[in-house]
Amino acid sequence: MKLITAIIQPEKLPDVKDALLEAEVGKMTVSNVIGCGQQQGYEETYRGVKHEIKLIKKVRLDIVVSEPFLKKAIDTIVEAARTGKIGDGKIWVTTIEDCIRIRTGETGKDAVG
Repeated sequence: MKLITAIIQPEKLPDVKDALLEAEVGKMTVSNVIGCGQQQGYEETYRGVKHEIKLIKKVRLDIVVSEPFLKKAIDTIVEAARTGKIGDGKIWVTTIEDCIRIRTGETGKDAVG
């Protein structure tokens, strides 16, 4: 089992979600996050005063998949989230030792579904 963590642009969430559902990867946790990467923020002017915005709004997806779905899920996220511009995001993959479904007590890949 693997945990896929993806940081994407907020406006790409509907595209990514729809693409993942089509790829039969429908279980995910979505969080609103802020952070900075290569962009290092941006400047905006409000009422004539310049403000430096260092932390940018992003969306974090956490998806646990079994091995057969790993490449498919990653490729789907990359294709749906890519704009080709700086700030498209990052994906990292972590090995999951175990998973337990609280409702039924199932463990391992049975709990992932």
